[in-house]
Amino acid sequence: MTDKEKAEKAVGLLEKEYPEAVCSLTYTDPLQLLVATRLAAQCTDKRVNTVTPALFERFPDAKAFAAAEPEEVEKYIKSCGLYKTKAKDIAAMAKMLCDVYNGVVPDSIDELVKLPGIGRKTANLIVGDIYGKPAVVVDTHCIRITARLGFHNIKDAVKIEKILRNLLPPEKSNDFCHRLVLHGRSVCGARKPKCDECCMRSICDTYKTGEREK
Repeated sequence: MTDKEKAEKAVGLLEKEYPEAVCSLTYTDPLQLLVATRLAAQCTDKRVNTVTPALFERFPDAKAFAAAEPEEVEKYIKSCGLYKTKAKDIAAMAKMLCDVYNGVVPDSIDELVKLPGIGRKTANLIVGDIYGKPAVVVDTHCIRITARLGFHNIKDAVKIEKILRNLLPPEKSNDFCHRLVLHGRSVCGARKPKCDECCMRSICDTYKTGEREK
């Protein structure tokens, strides 16, 4: 079985195991997802979802965020960790959105990564979930699980994104990454994967070789 065939098999197995492939962050528009994803760095999605309702009520659009001092944004996001840096990035990001993009969140990765605090992981999430374009969101779950499957043995997210773009059906790639998050949380954990419960064990190199993390 080639890696491309294995990738297509993995897509099908995860689709069957997790029919609903949705982002666990709560949002109602592109800006909210952009902000929520920035807040989710080194923080759980559950925590972010408890913080954002009040945040978005106070700052309903890019113009409101752009006019805010970072210190005011900080008050709403303290429990998210690294809140000072995140507040600064959000205010600067909103200002750039207003100044350069007329308050509209860009629909391309190349433009999104120009925004303060926004990397390729967030940019891929936006173009995939908001604009319906092929996307590969390389987070810790994606890195870990695709390595265990045998697609790579590296940690470089940009290189992994390129590898997966060449292997995955473009129209399936974004949902595949969402399903990896669900699978990573419930079955393929970092410390002790539940291999006997895994829907992909038949195609997993780590399972076949018995080299499971202890």
